[in-house]
Amino acid sequence: MFKPEDPNKAAARVMDGQAWDDFCDILKMAGAVVREGPDDPQIRAEGLRYLTRLTRVALEAFVENADPTAPVLQRTVHETAKMGNDNPDNVYLNAAISGKHRYRLYGRRGSVHWLEFATQKGSYGEGRGMPPTGRIEGKDLTVVDGQFEVILSADAPEGGKDWLPMQDDTGTLIVRQSWLDREHETLPELQLERIDGETSRQPFSPVAIELGLRKAGMLVAGASRIFAGWVDGFQAHVNELPRFDQALSDQMGGVPDITYHHSYWRLAPDEVLLIECEAHPCDHWNFQLSNHWMESLDFRHDRIHLNSEIAQETSDGRIHIAVSARDPGLPNWLTTQGLSQGAMCFRWVRPEGEPPIPDCRVVKRGP
Repeated sequence: MFKPEDPNKAAARVMDGQAWDDFCDILKMAGAVVREGPDDPQIRAEGLRYLTRLTRVALEAFVENADPTAPVLQRTVHETAKMGNDNPDNVYLNAAISGKHRYRLYGRRGSVHWLEFATQKGSYGEGRGMPPTGRIEGKDLTVVDGQFEVILSADAPEGGKDWLPMQDDTGTLIVRQSWLDREHETLPELQLERIDGETSRQPFSPVAIELGLRKAGMLVAGASRIFAGWVDGFQAHVNELPRFDQALSDQMGGVPDITYHHSYWRLAPDEVLLIECEAHPCDHWNFQLSNHWMESLDFRHDRIHLNSEIAQETSDGRIHIAVSARDPGLPNWLTTQGLSQGAMCFRWVRPEGEPPIPDCRVVKRGP
């Protein structure tokens, strides 16, 4: 974990340019992840775009909005900034916080199906996992006339108020909002404020830019390297959907109540990946396609994911999904958007018991 630099040392590194040079060197090293990827110009091009997206996200998070005394809720993962098989049904918000302070998160609940607030240790820019320190779900909120209030603190608040626990080394608030039907569900209206003292931002300083650039570089290099390692592991089960390691998922900031099946797909232009399994009891399920870099495909323009609400029901009580470059004339078709390979993920949200392993097989598309 990064510690605040000595002000004199930070000032010297800013003055002589070493802070910037180190940041640029880290970005240059991150390019090795792309060069080590598949020998395919399109995949390498997407890899370079991926690094630019991570850089943009990292600078916003660790240079512009890194002050836990004046936290800012921001969308760090969205339609044009993606990582780690990001869920197309989700709207993610993050904020830099500190377990040494107290905060108030409040607003209107809205009607989005799944809402979760979580506090986690550290941040993605510290080169380690992000173990959870507290969670509270939308179903557990005290909502009065559509309004709610949650206290974020290391100690339980008085008066029985809704509480999101933190620890001394808590560094991040993550908000997950999951649509099942975007046309009929509304997102919450959220406000976050510090309530244990003056909330104005601390003056920007050489220490702030030194630390911010270092964390930003670590996010770009670290996240790209970590998820590239995951993808390498997925090659052992291409076109299959085995259970993913829950402990590893939790360590990296996944939701403990979600069972994940992370894997990889690879298809020829005339092939179709058929995915089938029983409709196991759960709050909801979700399946998505991503590119090689574990970025969800562009869901703004094409159907690249399904969930239990929008999928077409079949008469046999099973889930049926078809993945291919062109429409095979089957229900629940997802397009690969012209790609030949990439990552994929099946999620069971709060399943009853152990959910099934989906059956996967590749067939030739008919004429």
